[in-house]
Amino acid sequence: MTLSVEVQRRVRTWAPPRADIAAWAGTALGRKAAGRELGVRVVGPTESRRLNARYRGRDKPTNVLSFPAAEVPAGRSKVPQATLDNPIIRPLGDLVICPHVLRAEARQQHKSLRAHWAHLVVHGALHLVGYDHEDPADANRMERREVSVLRRLGFPNPYRSS
Repeated sequence: MTLSVEVQRRVRTWAPPRADIAAWAGTALGRKAAGRELGVRVVGPTESRRLNARYRGRDKPTNVLSFPAAEVPAGRSKVPQATLDNPIIRPLGDLVICPHVLRAEARQQHKSLRAHWAHLVVHGALHLVGYDHEDPADANRMERREVSVLRRLGFPNPYRSS
């Protein structure tokens, strides 16, 4: 069973196909992707700014926001058991991506738009499974994982300037 990805587009601008987003996130998550569902919402700067202000206290649009799904405590609900005919797909969380911000960043950083999208999908997916970059040790661990995943996907190190 693989990662299931649903993409909701709220703006008319280029975004990679769902299959690419699923491959990038699935590679980042590895075994943690199995039987999970990821929602991706592609939004404009206004919605990105509103969500960033509300959830992160930053009143500006941002490239990607990650919202992990709440875990159901063990024994708190009657969760059906997965079978071959009826696999249970558990929500992983949602990514909210603003292509307007990604495009500007890619230009400024002299990166291809596709490579920058891949990086931010990987980055956001890793946040959903507990990676963070608030302190230097965590930031180094997350950066190493991102670079490794992106290399496997055929993209250059996003932290090296071209």
